[in-house]
Amino acid sequence: MDGRKVVITGLGMVNAAGLDRESSWQALVEGKNGIHALDFMDTTDFKVTFGGQAWGFDPAVAMDAKEARKADRYCQLAMSAAQQAVEQSGLGEPDDPFRYGVIIGSGIGGMHTFEEQHSRLIKRGPRGVSPMFIPMMISDMAAGLVSIRYGFKGANFCTVSACASGGHAIGVAYDQIVLGHADVMVCGGAEAAICPMALAGFANMKALSTRNDDPEHASRPFDKDRDGFVLGEGAGILVLESEEHARARGAEILGELAGYGMTGDAYHMTQPDQEARGAIGSMRQAIRSAGINNEQVGYINAHGTSTYFNDKGESLGIRTVFGNHADELKISSTKSMIGHLLGAAGGVEAVITALALKNGILPPTINLETPDPECDLDYCAHTAVEKGVEYALSNSFGFGGHNVTLCLRAR
Repeated sequence: MDGRKVVITGLGMVNAAGLDRESSWQALVEGKNGIHALDFMDTTDFKVTFGGQAWGFDPAVAMDAKEARKADRYCQLAMSAAQQAVEQSGLGEPDDPFRYGVIIGSGIGGMHTFEEQHSRLIKRGPRGVSPMFIPMMISDMAAGLVSIRYGFKGANFCTVSACASGGHAIGVAYDQIVLGHADVMVCGGAEAAICPMALAGFANMKALSTRNDDPEHASRPFDKDRDGFVLGEGAGILVLESEEHARARGAEILGELAGYGMTGDAYHMTQPDQEARGAIGSMRQAIRSAGINNEQVGYINAHGTSTYFNDKGESLGIRTVFGNHADELKISSTKSMIGHLLGAAGGVEAVITALALKNGILPPTINLETPDPECDLDYCAHTAVEKGVEYALSNSFGFGGHNVTLCLRAR
């Protein structure tokens, strides 16, 4: 796409591997597993009893007690990741607040609040429902709270496209800058759906792994013995800027968002297109948007959910797009260590991809013990790979047939 170059000046994340950018990255590079038995709810009657919690997360790192009481957990996670990203970027008072925007995706929004308030409705009647229920529950409130915190008055909204939500947020934020509508965009995804309703719902549709006796080996993308994804939570936020704006204020440039692609499968409510046509189109669009050729891509942070159809289809899509070059690509699914963060996945994985390019280290796919013959690429099994890469893709695919591919460049 013609227009201004979009650079990355801030990164923040919270997930099961760590509560900030540095600890998360270090754990992921070391192949540490953040998936364990859940410790905050009674799972006695549940088919699935484990997940990728943001273990030990304290909203006080980014919000005072009064603010935190009025924010659902997904907003608390978003505020923490946004604070990390904005602090790293060095952004001060905006020169023109209407040219600074916030777009944060969430597939489900305030599920914890919804459950709590529904319980109050049943037990205490309509008068028992909190007047804060609606603002705490709606999916756009993470973006709203971040904009309020920093006084950013440009484009401000939420993308809701299931597991592609965070990727869509980043792609649309990119457009805001390229088209000249903004100079700075805070963007990404946040989700906190590890709660009884979501756990039961995903389990009953047979989407989740049921390895309750061995949760640390439950998320096994591209492995022949995979049996479903693991529910995770967290947030991943990037600060994007026009290169001109970033250089004018002397910001450190961490990387570049070179382009993106978005497609729809138009196929099935939950299953991806069996011929991977949507994924293929999304990756091809991203490469074309970046103005590069296939051989310049060296790494893909895969959607890699650890479900049969997704892993098989994504592998087919990569091989179709890249042909012989597919065998030269390094690919990994960091969901193997932190689970599937739904609407936050695209945000967290974009942060991870940016760090992989910046540091020249590609995180591993753990638990890949028995390779699936239908998934026949190099998935960086078990250990991280030290390798300098200039361009990388980050894939996010969601229920409903939503596909997003981001193309990042090392700088």
